[in-house]
Amino acid sequence: MTARKPDPSSFDLTAIEWTVSKYSGGGGNCVRVGVQDGWVLVGDSQNPDRPPQVFSPAEGKAWLLGAKDTDFDFLLNL
Repeated sequence: MTARKPDPSSFDLTAIEWTVSKYSGGGGNCVRVGVQDGWVLVGDSQNPDRPPQVFSPAEGKAWLLGAKDTDFDFLLNL
């Protein structure tokens, strides 16, 4: 059985070591990614106090592998 995802507000956002893309330009207009208690957290760098989206390691891995395999390249045309 898969563990139930925790409520996003239950995480201590100040304790997370966030990573942003080197392509963000440092303008604060990007998503940030971190890990806490084995969960993948995706947050909004413009609203750092807003609760992040929570994904399981398998969900995070599936998205990352899809991005590396060009599944989401259509976003580059936005």
